[in-house]
Amino acid sequence: MSEAAAVRPARSDSAPRARDGYLHRLRAVWMFALALLLVAVLWELYKVVGPQDGGTVFGWKILPRANDQAMPHVWQMLARFGEPERAGFPGTILTTILSGAWFTFRLSFAGFVIGAAVGLGLAVLMARFRVVERGLLPYLVVSQTVPLIALAPLVVSWGGKLHLGAFEWPRWLSAAVLGAFLAFFPVAVGTLKGLTSAPPTAVELMDSYAASWRQTLFKLRFPAAVPYMVPAFRLAATASVVGVVVAELSTGLAGGIGRLIIEYAREATADPAKVYTAVFGAAALGLFMAGIVGVADVVLMRNRPREALE
Repeated sequence: MSEAAAVRPARSDSAPRARDGYLHRLRAVWMFALALLLVAVLWELYKVVGPQDGGTVFGWKILPRANDQAMPHVWQMLARFGEPERAGFPGTILTTILSGAWFTFRLSFAGFVIGAAVGLGLAVLMARFRVVERGLLPYLVVSQTVPLIALAPLVVSWGGKLHLGAFEWPRWLSAAVLGAFLAFFPVAVGTLKGLTSAPPTAVELMDSYAASWRQTLFKLRFPAAVPYMVPAFRLAATASVVGVVVAELSTGLAGGIGRLIIEYAREATADPAKVYTAVFGAAALGLFMAGIVGVADVVLMRNRPREALE
């Protein structure tokens, strides 16, 4: 009876926690939808009260134009998704956007995997050797100040000269590498912060048990780093999309959402609403990548006690 009594409260506590987690995720979805609605309302409100040809503040021309050429109505942009890509073309703009997003997603996912692996390796190395952290971390910060649009042609040029036996550097790999270039930094910094966040008393306890640094890393430091790593991976996932889109814009790589932005921008004078469809596709792809990380976190951590994450 005593064992049953000890088990029963634990089971009764699991249901409220699961319900609270479900309500929290549902609230987040509603807040996101409400934020999108608010942005649409503010967009239309600015079209009503904003200057048609732009405006100045303290002599600086920073207010955007509110005319239909620069700011189409929200319903016009959404309606373009269901219209034909061009006259005589069987597919709609939505199918073209989805096709381009699928191409960019594959490159972004490859860049995310590469960047996450590099970031994790650097974080472990810096956590293990303090001298490496002091010498390497400033250069990691400086690396993120390099303009990606200027780096893209260099990566394509260097990759084109790389030949390892029968292997030839494909052009799409340059875009994936640029996505990894933006993805590795948040993973490295977030994981490093998490690895060094383990309580000193817990580290001393592991040392008292004569645990090796590797055992301490996997049994203590990585579990303690999870709350820091998940936001870092989400940021890295969206950053990889930004890197790949910029690479497609800079190198003219065909097939992706970045190329569609260029092509639709050429039609901006006659069809300004069409440009925003590609922009919406790129934004949705970034959210989708971040959502993959969120779902993976929920699935992998569903059986983990909440106290372990706090």
